Amino acid sequence: MTTSGAQQYRAAHLRAFALGGCEGLMRQGSKSFYAASRLLPREVRVPVTALYAFCRVTDDEVDCSDQMDGVMRDLRSRLAAIYQGRPQAFLADEAFAKVVDHYQLPLALPAALLEGFEWDAQGRHYQTIDQVCDYGARVAGTVGAMMALIMGVREPWALARACELGVAMQLTNIARDVGEDAAMGRCYLPRDWLKAEGLDPDDFLARPTFSPALGRVVSRLLDHANELYGRAEQGVSALPRACRPAIVSARTIYADIGREIARRGFNSVDHRAVVSKHRKLVRVAQATASFVMAPAWRRGHRPLPAVQFLVDAALPSMASIAPKTFSDKAGWMIDLFLDLQARERPQAVLRASGHSPRQHPLDHG
Repeated sequence: MTTSGAQQYRAAHLRAFALGGCEGLMRQGSKSFYAASRLLPREVRVPVTALYAFCRVTDDEVDCSDQMDGVMRDLRSRLAAIYQGRPQAFLADEAFAKVVDHYQLPLALPAALLEGFEWDAQGRHYQTIDQVCDYGARVAGTVGAMMALIMGVREPWALARACELGVAMQLTNIARDVGEDAAMGRCYLPRDWLKAEGLDPDDFLARPTFSPALGRVVSRLLDHANELYGRAEQGVSALPRACRPAIVSARTIYADIGREIARRGFNSVDHRAVVSKHRKLVRVAQATASFVMAPAWRRGHRPLPAVQFLVDAALPSMASIAPKTFSDKAGWMIDLFLDLQARERPQAVLRASGHSPRQHPLDHG
């Protein structure tokens, strides 16, 4: 990315980081997740939106740069500053820093997220489904863990279900984006599954075309995702009632993406499966019943091995932080966004004029 391009990119993101801008990033990045998030009570939706904004921008930093070593060093430096209580002058960092502090989110969780982004930058290959789940745990299970802590989850088994829901969603994304990923030289399908179907992964990346054999691999991946969706359903009862509809709708909307892929013969090379707006609205309406009723608690499942380290990392936080009432959460989040909105205008003026109290290291190139 050129110097002027990097500056324009950051200036655009700076203008986005009022509350409405954070929601805009969510809407643009994941329409399904955004639709589900609208069901969250505001006192939970606000910190979740700040979390998503930070995750979205760090992911974009990786995707928009051709100097990955420098970008990853910068992102780790920014994360360290957040946990030291001195976030850099980005509204996403500042908002996330307050979420981190208020909910005592363990550093290991966003650090694992950055590790997953680094795996993308490295073009890592995944030989087995377990390795694909290791990747999914980092780029999506971490978000599930942090959201669960924000919602007040304090049961390790329930946290495991939240992480597994994140992995299931990532497997669905992989199944949906086979063609788009291949166009970027990436393949997240298990290589041993491809080889078992007589497909050479490198040949597929060189000439991405759909075949019945590839469809069987995609179908198998969706079966794995559906198993995790089933496990995740059992964690709904551990959530506050007001949060259940959002999570249930997210789970069912993402599962519907898999059903749409199946309807298209598991061909996600020539087509990108999309759930219609009407179907999303139906799922949102159906999910409202979970406010009153939710699946029975079922603690019997051991955590998926890929997410065990996330559960372990969150245990100190779960043990030391007392659950907060919705009114507690509302008060400090109102203060947060009043503070951010008050600072947005003068910061934007400073950035536009080329002056800043704390220049970002990459602003120079």
